[in-house]
Amino acid sequence: MFEILKAEQLNKDVTRMVIAAPDIAQRIKPGQFIMLRIDEHGERIPLTMNDCDPEAGTVTIVFQAVGATTMRLATMHAGEYLQDFVGPLGNPTELDGVKRACIIGGGLGTAIAYPQAKWLHEHGAQVDVITGFRTSELIMLQDEIEAVSEHQFVVTDDGSNGHRGLVTQVLAKQIDAGANYDLVVAIGPVIMMQKVSELTEPHNIKTWVSMNPLMIDGTGMCGVCRVKVGDQYLHACVDGPDFDGHLVDFADALRRGVQYREPEQYAREATAHKLAAEGRSCGGGAELREEQQLRRKAG
Repeated sequence: MFEILKAEQLNKDVTRMVIAAPDIAQRIKPGQFIMLRIDEHGERIPLTMNDCDPEAGTVTIVFQAVGATTMRLATMHAGEYLQDFVGPLGNPTELDGVKRACIIGGGLGTAIAYPQAKWLHEHGAQVDVITGFRTSELIMLQDEIEAVSEHQFVVTDDGSNGHRGLVTQVLAKQIDAGANYDLVVAIGPVIMMQKVSELTEPHNIKTWVSMNPLMIDGTGMCGVCRVKVGDQYLHACVDGPDFDGHLVDFADALRRGVQYREPEQYAREATAHKLAAEGRSCGGGAELREEQQLRRKAG
C-alpha cells in the first residue's frame, strides 16, 4: 500500500498528489511514468512523474479528472492509500549534453514537462519554457517553472492572462529572434505536439514529443499503446513515451485516440453518478473534451 501524503487542487480540473514511494523516488527520472491502481478492484492507469524527492522518498503526480479512475482518484485525500504504485516505467527523456532547450507544455502537459525543465536547469542548460492554456483559470505551476527557466512565456487561447496566442507562435518568435535551441520538448495535446514538430523540422531542431496512447499493462505485453513512428509501430510503454516528433504519425495517433470514445463517456457518466451518490465530486475535464472535439474534426 502507498500512502497519499498530500493532495491539492492546482485548478478546477487538476489535482497534484504526493505519494510515499521510496524505492521509485530513488530511481525515477524525467519522462518516466508509474502505473497505479486505487484498490484491488480498480483498473491500472499510467501517470507520468511530475516531481520526486529521493531524500523524502516521495513521487509527485499531477492528473486531470477525465476518466473513471482519475475521477475517483481526485476525491481521495492525504492519509488514504493506493493499492498499487509501480515504476519507474518507460524511458527517461534524452537530455544529456543539451546546452539550450525550449520546453513546451500544453494544458496538463505543463506538469509533465516541468521535470525536464528542472533537470536541464540543474545541469547547467539554458532553458526557456512556453506553456499554453485555454484560459487564465487553468494556468498552473508558474512559480515552479519560474525557478528553473531563463524565460517563461504563458499564453492563453482567450487572452485572459493578457497574452493571447499559441505556443507555436511564441516558439516561432524565439527561433526568428535567434534562439539557438538544440532541443525542443513538447508535451500536451496531440495536435499541439504535431504543430510544434512541423515548426521545428525545417530548422533541424531535435524535437521530443511525449505520447500517451491507451495503455493497459505498461510493460509491452498487451500491445495496446502502439505509436506509428516512421515506418514501424513502437510501444509507448517500453520504447517511449518520448519519440522523435519529426517521425511520429500524428494522424494515426489522433485516430487511435478516439477509438473508445463512447465506452469512455459511459464510464465517466457512471462514475460521476456513483460519486454523487456517495457525496463526492471531482473536476470536469474541460481540456479533454476540447481535444476530443479537435480529434473529431481531424477525422
